Amino acid sequence: MKEAFLTADQAKKIAETYPTPFHIYDEEGIRANVRAVQKAFAWNPGFKEYFAVKATPNPEILKIMLEEGCGMDCSSMSELVLSRACGARGSDIMFSSNDTPAEEYRFASKIESIINLDDITHIEYLERIGVAFPETMSCRFNPGGVFRMSNGIMDNPGESKYGMTREQISEAFKLMMKKGVKRFGIHSFLASNTVTNEYYPMLAGQLFELAVELHRETGADIAFVNLSGGVGIPYMPDQEGNDIYEIGEGVRKKFEEIMVPAGLTNTSIYTEMGRFMTGPYGALVTKAIHEKHIYREYIGVDACAANLMRPAIYGAYHHITVLGKENAPLDHKYDVVGSLCENNDKFAVERALPKIEEGDLLFIHDTGAHGFAMGYNYNGRLWSSELLLRGDGSVKLIRRAQKMADYFATFDCLPVSEDIKEIIKEEGLE
Repeated sequence: MKEAFLTADQAKKIAETYPTPFHIYDEEGIRANVRAVQKAFAWNPGFKEYFAVKATPNPEILKIMLEEGCGMDCSSMSELVLSRACGARGSDIMFSSNDTPAEEYRFASKIESIINLDDITHIEYLERIGVAFPETMSCRFNPGGVFRMSNGIMDNPGESKYGMTREQISEAFKLMMKKGVKRFGIHSFLASNTVTNEYYPMLAGQLFELAVELHRETGADIAFVNLSGGVGIPYMPDQEGNDIYEIGEGVRKKFEEIMVPAGLTNTSIYTEMGRFMTGPYGALVTKAIHEKHIYREYIGVDACAANLMRPAIYGAYHHITVLGKENAPLDHKYDVVGSLCENNDKFAVERALPKIEEGDLLFIHDTGAHGFAMGYNYNGRLWSSELLLRGDGSVKLIRRAQKMADYFATFDCLPVSEDIKEIIKEEGLE
């Protein structure tokens, strides 16, 4: 059973200062989880987790990750700038972009981040746009076909736009060696949000075998193997989560089986997890403001899909705790909805919940990754604030709520009459 990391009294007190809806993150939980990941892979001296910035691109979260020894996995100019501003330097940053503009490659090169090439044609492209080849670079591998695991979870790499074929990555290594690259990384991502301890060891086995083959074919020094992300979290309350220690041990066994006999004992293991690192340690807190009784029972809340879009676009399940009613019977069935002019703006569909009354605070679980980050402004809805729950119980504002002035800021000219300005000011919306 999922438990909220806030009590009803805590949430009510927080809401007095920071009105709902808001995203809130559990600092203690995040730090403890990072340390567990590092302990699980401590057998590999060069292990490094490159946190997927796209999951939770907030400076305070990134600083926590850097303090705990993580690097940053970036895929855009903004993520590079954000990571650099938070203190990441050089090889702390892995730039794994695709369809990448010239200015982003140039910037990544200037700040000396590790560049992970998505396609063999980008070698010539880098040369053409004046990017010098550093001594350490990486290539993304796509094995094609269908990726299957024993529990039935699978994906279709052959339909993915990412990575190089087996033949291309070998040729890429040879070309890059001629241009002065001395140390190489191999990167691959084959499945998303896997809730099985089998995924990383299985992927590692494939990449270790590839590393041995490429080393023999090209003589390349395989500096690291990057398992990327894909390790998921249990969104459903009765779903068993991943055991990071079992995962780390599974990867170790593959390393001993494949890499050690080939003499590649100094190769580092990298990961680029996002969801697993922060997902369970974030929540969207929202207030019930309406109820509606037609063909179904509806509870309207002050958050909407603009604050958390996963349920709307994927039909994704996010558990809901009605704070203060954790032990009440689940004897009502509700659609929990937001205010967007779209019928998929629902956080829950026919969900069994306790009786919800106006003013109740709902704790929507597992929004610590791909929650706030995927927000948008449809219907002119504004982004919420982001808060950090510290170990001592205090709360820090780490992103203020968006104001109407922010929403209108990119228009060159938007005349607003004085009477409207006054109403906006009176309502605290400026």
